[in-house]
Amino acid sequence: MRTYDFTPLYRSAIGFDRLAHLFDEALRSDAQPSYPPYNIELVGEDKYQITMAVAGFDRSELEIETERDQLKVVGRKQKEEGKRTFLHRGIAARDFEHRFQLADHVRVVGARLDNGLLNIELAREIPEALKPRKIEIGKTDNVQLLQRDAA
Repeated sequence: MRTYDFTPLYRSAIGFDRLAHLFDEALRSDAQPSYPPYNIELVGEDKYQITMAVAGFDRSELEIETERDQLKVVGRKQKEEGKRTFLHRGIAARDFEHRFQLADHVRVVGARLDNGLLNIELAREIPEALKPRKIEIGKTDNVQLLQRDAA
């Protein structure tokens, strides 16, 4: 496993400790579970979709929660009544908890469960104050007056 020293970043940049922490967490391969399998898709300029394969889970067994800049998806399988005998068990029916780190201004728009796939729709909504704005360039009358006065 590789580790990176973020000390130079801390010396010259203020407020980027969260970014360094994100990099550190991403480098830990065991931090994110591989079950259930999922896709993260860019579906528009500022729209995303997470698709998780949750075969065998009912809506009542799934929970989606956002807190600050983190999305948490939890699946808790209800205990089955009676014992079943499987000759082959290829569909995992175990509990899971998966966390996704959300960027600033990304929020969950909705979620739906279709054919064993949980689709979570996200959108980046930048506040009006943070959007780029055009600055009108004024007339050049002042420049001409300065040049005339200097001559």
